[in-house]
Amino acid sequence: MISTPILELVDVDTYYGNIQVLYGINIEINGGELVCLLGGNASGKSTTLKTVLGVCKIRKGALKFNGERINGESTKNIISRGVAIVPENRRIFPRMTVLENMEMGAYLRTDREEVKRDIERMLTLFPALKDRLLSLGITLSGGEQQMLAMVRALLSNPSLLLMDEPSMGLAPILVDQQFELIQQVNRRGTAVFVVEQNANMALSIADRGYVLQTGAIVLADTAQNLLNNEMMKRAYLGGEG
Repeated sequence: MISTPILELVDVDTYYGNIQVLYGINIEINGGELVCLLGGNASGKSTTLKTVLGVCKIRKGALKFNGERINGESTKNIISRGVAIVPENRRIFPRMTVLENMEMGAYLRTDREEVKRDIERMLTLFPALKDRLLSLGITLSGGEQQMLAMVRALLSNPSLLLMDEPSMGLAPILVDQQFELIQQVNRRGTAVFVVEQNANMALSIADRGYVLQTGAIVLADTAQNLLNNEMMKRAYLGGEG
C-alpha cells in the first residue's frame, strides 16, 4: 500500500503582486522523511516555505497536506494541521524567558499536563537549555537560540517541521551540532523539510533533495545521487566537476 505524502506542491506558481517567483514547483515529502531544498540567494527557497505556510498565495497549482488540498487556507489553519517552522535567524522572543518561549510553541494545545511532559522530554534532547529556563532569550548564544527555536516549534507537536536556513549565522562547530539535532528530531518520527544554502551539510543528513534556480526545480534526487551529481559539484558543493 502506497502512503499519501504528508506534503505536496503540485505545479505551483507563486507571485509577489504581478511578479512571478515560483514556476511549476513539484515537491513531495513523505511521513518521517528528511528532505532538503537547496539553492543560492534569491532562488525562491524562502518563498517556497512561505507558500507552504499560506503566507504567499498560490496562483496556479495545488498545495496538499495529508492528501487534502489546502490552497487558500490561513497560516493559522495550516499550522493547526501539524506544521511548524523554525524561521531564518531564529526569531525567538528576546524579552521572554526560555520557558515562556517554549510555552508559546504550545499555545494552540489544550493538553497542558502533556505540554509539561513534552517540555521535560525536550530538555533531555536539548540539555543545554535546562539551566537557562528563567534566562531571557536575548541572553542566549546563537546556538542556544537556535535550539530554543527548535524546541518552540516542536512543542506544537508537528508532523512536519520546516527549517529555514538553520546554519545561517552559526559558527562551524555549531552548524555540526545543529544538523545532528535535526537528525535526532527526524529519527523521533517528525518529517523535516530543510531549506538551506549549505548543500554539503544538508545532503549529508537528508533522504532526498531538490535544487532551485530562479524559482524552478532543476534537480530532484536522492541525497547520495545529488552529492555525486557533476552539476551539483560545480555549482554548490565546491567541486571541480
